[in-house]
Amino acid sequence: MKKDIRSYNDKQQPADTAICNKLYGIINENLTGAENKIWHAHAVWFLDGNPIVGYSKLKDGVRLLFWSGESFEEEGLKKVGSFKSADVRYTSVDEIDVADLKRWLQKGTDIQWDYKNIVKRKGILERLK
Repeated sequence: MKKDIRSYNDKQQPADTAICNKLYGIINENLTGAENKIWHAHAVWFLDGNPIVGYSKLKDGVRLLFWSGESFEEEGLKKVGSFKSADVRYTSVDEIDVADLKRWLQKGTDIQWDYKNIVKRKGILERLK
């Protein structure tokens, strides 16, 4: 685990650290070839510079965010904001459904909107995959 992400995870309360560590392991194992780092106070994975998935601590638990998640059409993910992102929130490590998470990670690879160039396109998202 990268030092900055380990430090981020370790700063959380024990239950949230367990959630973060489990998410990290599953994401890293299934999103091969992705770069990961702390970005805007989130642990985030990128493919070719485009954000795919990340997690962060919120007041009510740990949020797992998929930047293109709305396009996955999955009941377990809730639309976030005015773009194409969707999330799920966890308050216990036992709430993480590994099969769901692996499926969402595969969809995150297969379905991507171009967040990398959203500023250059003045807030317009284009579908990459």
